[in-house]
Amino acid sequence: MSTPHWLFGDQLGPHFLRPGPEGPAGDAPVVMIEARSVLRRRRFHRAKAHLVLSAMRHRAAELGDRVTYVRADTYRQGLREAVGDGQVTVCHPTSRAALGLVSSLDQVTVLPPRGYLVSFDDFHAWAEGKGDAALRQEDFYRWVRREHDLLMDGDQPAGDHWNLDHDNREPPPGDAETLGLPGPYRPREDAVDDEVREDLDRWERDGVVSFVGVDGPRRFPATRREALSALRRFVSRRLAEFGPREDAMLARDPVMSHSLLSSSLNLGLLDPAECVSRAEDAWRSGDAPLNSVEGYVRQVAGWREYVWQLYWHFGEEYRRRNALDHHDPLPEWFLELDADAVTARCLRTVLTQVRDTGWTHHIPRLMILGSHALQRGWDPAAVTDWFHRCFVDGYDWVMLPNVVGMSQYADGGLMTTKPYTSGGAYVHRMSDLCGPCAYRPGDRVGERACPYTAGYWAFLARHRERLAGNGRMARTLKGLDRLKDLDALLEQEGNHSRTAPP
Repeated sequence: MSTPHWLFGDQLGPHFLRPGPEGPAGDAPVVMIEARSVLRRRRFHRAKAHLVLSAMRHRAAELGDRVTYVRADTYRQGLREAVGDGQVTVCHPTSRAALGLVSSLDQVTVLPPRGYLVSFDDFHAWAEGKGDAALRQEDFYRWVRREHDLLMDGDQPAGDHWNLDHDNREPPPGDAETLGLPGPYRPREDAVDDEVREDLDRWERDGVVSFVGVDGPRRFPATRREALSALRRFVSRRLAEFGPREDAMLARDPVMSHSLLSSSLNLGLLDPAECVSRAEDAWRSGDAPLNSVEGYVRQVAGWREYVWQLYWHFGEEYRRRNALDHHDPLPEWFLELDADAVTARCLRTVLTQVRDTGWTHHIPRLMILGSHALQRGWDPAAVTDWFHRCFVDGYDWVMLPNVVGMSQYADGGLMTTKPYTSGGAYVHRMSDLCGPCAYRPGDRVGERACPYTAGYWAFLARHRERLAGNGRMARTLKGLDRLKDLDALLEQEGNHSRTAPP
């Protein structure tokens, strides 16, 4: 009898299966465990809990008699039910907590991770080759492109440029409420989704678990077939328009030209290699321009791989980094996704998107949600936990570097070269969110002072000494000296609660 193979809930694609003794087709028996304790530990977004359970149960139905599917209180209990003291294998889990669990069990053999382009050994060799230099994403991205022959013409990057960001920073069209693109793939719910929703309703009524946000209808793929359909639709109908406005925001078009494939990748339904390969094929066949394809490849083969590797490279202590000494708690309105309590239109709009869908694209995450938390001095560990719980694609490995490093600058520059925050002028330039707002992006003080503009300058003043040695911040910090209303601004911000809804 072949040793069973344990699949976690984010290892659901065929590339996570282990071959059995009969052949190479991934035919070993499978164990899957639905552990209720996971949902009790955190108040997840209801749509996220639904998606994960739906994806797991759909996968179990596909595997049929080959799988032993156990619903238990904990993973340990479920494993005992499934195999007793018998041996199992498992692909390297995606979180330190899960790795600690499987490593503590003598009956579990941990196999190398799957679902990523770069192995740990290859990353370590690249990092050691950098010596004392910072492990910057741009250097890593170019190395991945070379190693995997992605968008390369021989030994040179396609189009003679590694980075086409300068073509991909256009604001939204000034006269349109949407980009007018074909919509993204939307799945149809089925009996499995009905069962999941009934279970979640019952557990919530019984006080077993508690959620935030709105559930339903399911917006993201829960099966390999759905994920492949979503990938095909993105590449054929949306990728061509992705690049130029990938950083733009429209109130009535939250999806813009984005792929919505992050949850499928992070559930293991898609492999990153197939995503970047199909995108490159679209460019080589003339179906998508290079700047759009390069922008997408950069997200998947560059940033996603970089974040995965840094999560393990930096170690568990990275979680406790707090270089700016931010300790304010997250306010109740933010924790509860109470968008109706917010006056600032940009934040209200984005928080509504999170509440209703469990998703926004990367710029609202960084420059609206993350920027507000950074300006207000909220505890970075709490902010990280919030992003982990409230986004359908949020996992520990994803959110820890993204939030602690990039969004909250809590690592002091290990990952990024400067804090990513801005005043209202950036939001105004890159969106249509400021027009009907009660605040004005150009006002720093007074009743109509934009909370992002005032918050930006107050943040810089508060951390001027800490940031003084950062060359990329020198010109920005000098701008404080040109503000004739700085004293009034600081008095105004000092009188405002940092946890009150703006």
